Amino acid sequence: MSTVGIVGLGLIGGSMAKAYAQAGWTVLGDDRDRVMLDFARMSGAVHGLLDAETVKTCDLLLLAIPPQAAVEDLRKRAPDLAPSTLVIDLCGTKRVVCEALFPLAQQYGFTYVGGHPMAGTHNAGFKYARANLFKGAPMVLVPPEGHDMTLLQRVKEALEPAGFGKLSVTTAEAHDRMIAFTSQMCHVVSNAYMKSPTARQHKGFSAGSYKDLTRVAWLNPTMWAELMLENRDCMLYEMDVLIENLKAYRQAIAENDFDGLAALLDEGRKIKEEVDGR
Repeated sequence: MSTVGIVGLGLIGGSMAKAYAQAGWTVLGDDRDRVMLDFARMSGAVHGLLDAETVKTCDLLLLAIPPQAAVEDLRKRAPDLAPSTLVIDLCGTKRVVCEALFPLAQQYGFTYVGGHPMAGTHNAGFKYARANLFKGAPMVLVPPEGHDMTLLQRVKEALEPAGFGKLSVTTAEAHDRMIAFTSQMCHVVSNAYMKSPTARQHKGFSAGSYKDLTRVAWLNPTMWAELMLENRDCMLYEMDVLIENLKAYRQAIAENDFDGLAALLDEGRKIKEEVDGR
């Protein structure tokens, strides 16, 4: 029987715990919220405490906490890890954590791979965790040295209980550039949109469009602030692009420019169709 250690038992870590427990692994957990840890143990998703002794038995160690916390946590646990342990972080940005943990893994002799599961909900906490959260979802990997097929096969096998649909490999830099557009900007736009005074009066006038745009405004402020500031160069680029585009739409509306506005809208529609299909 294999053993996985999971640091952080919120939505992501808790879902991993449930998935691995369901697959028959021994799950060891740790969380700064001892009530959450106790609840995870009572639910059967976690079988024991992850500490300096039990971490030595882990075949896989998952870090499901923010980047800076993941770096600090692994620095403390590194001397106790067996060389055979595979460590994967599940953080939302990759440069900060990978730059710190690749050298740490080399120093202590264990294997570390950056990871980002592309799944989640606007709800947080273990009570929303579910074993099938990652079923069919993409998983982005940042290995220490490009396409090491032996390592990638090892990672694939270690992640099988989660049920990911596709594993893709990239660099920390490329990951953070892309995630600024596909995730972080979506949260900023949704959150900022809700600050219109009209938001408090919308009931009875909103349907699918409103729900689609505002779903991720319901976020964890401290977690997202940390991720966005760690990725601020990529975020600023995407924000500047968006602001310039919004200015063009505003100008067309201010000038009552039907043809110009229709062209702008059609351009966005065509790009959406091109990149995502109908």
